[in-house]
Amino acid sequence: MNDAAVMHNHALAPSDLARLDARFPVRNVAVNGGAVVSARECGSGPAIVCLHGIGSGAASWLDTALLLEADARVIAWDAPGYGDSAPVAPAAPTAADYAQRLHALVDALGLESFVLVGHSLGALTAACAARPGSTLAGRIRRLVLISPASGYGAHSRAEAGERVRSQRLATLAQVGIAGMAAQSAARLLSEGASEQSKRWVRWNMARLNGPGYSQAVELLCGGDLLADLPPAMPARVACGALDVVTTPQVCAEVADRCGVPLELIANAGHASYVEQPQAVAALLRDVLAA
Repeated sequence: MNDAAVMHNHALAPSDLARLDARFPVRNVAVNGGAVVSARECGSGPAIVCLHGIGSGAASWLDTALLLEADARVIAWDAPGYGDSAPVAPAAPTAADYAQRLHALVDALGLESFVLVGHSLGALTAACAARPGSTLAGRIRRLVLISPASGYGAHSRAEAGERVRSQRLATLAQVGIAGMAAQSAARLLSEGASEQSKRWVRWNMARLNGPGYSQAVELLCGGDLLADLPPAMPARVACGALDVVTTPQVCAEVADRCGVPLELIANAGHASYVEQPQAVAALLRDVLAA
């Protein structure tokens, strides 16, 4: 299926696209080393940098960002290999490769202090950037992990990681990005999610790039979130109460490693900031106040 067909099958209303482009516009930021990072931005004030998960993109943060634009400068990147962002060089990248690209982006944007938010796979990059000894840690005011993916890089999870790698890459080869969007998007939301949330998740997933997704699968299977925790700064860990991807039980282990209680987001599945943007915005507003 070609790109035009993908967009037709998972289209948003023209008014939604116009709202995205007008209120949370995208731009390509040239970073050190000649690469480009695609990012969306709105608002003014203290900076919040948001990192999406494996099946999403910068645009997915729209509703949460707009709720915060009076309080903060909200920046969401397209991870390497997503959107117009240049991929990182290794075929099997590590969290450190993505964290290095994040460092280049915040340098290019002139951010000396910011809150870093990592959702799902984005938590691997965020935790690596925030670990003790990281060259970026001193500029991160707070770390927020939402439904963090722990990764399969620990020795005890290696066998499971091989299964996940094989399954995800086989699915990509068999049904492509469009098929993944049709089959997988519903799992990211609770059964009570609105039709708008479902369309938004499908649209973001349908815009994935195959090579960038494949690199992200390698990051997921080789990453070890717990090895980078606790971070060098205060942290908050949250999870959708109805999350079946990174369950509250799994996220509680991450919160325990950070020395904080797990915060549950009511009536939300994995993509909680899409499904319950008011609750996630309230959490981030509270982080800013701290």
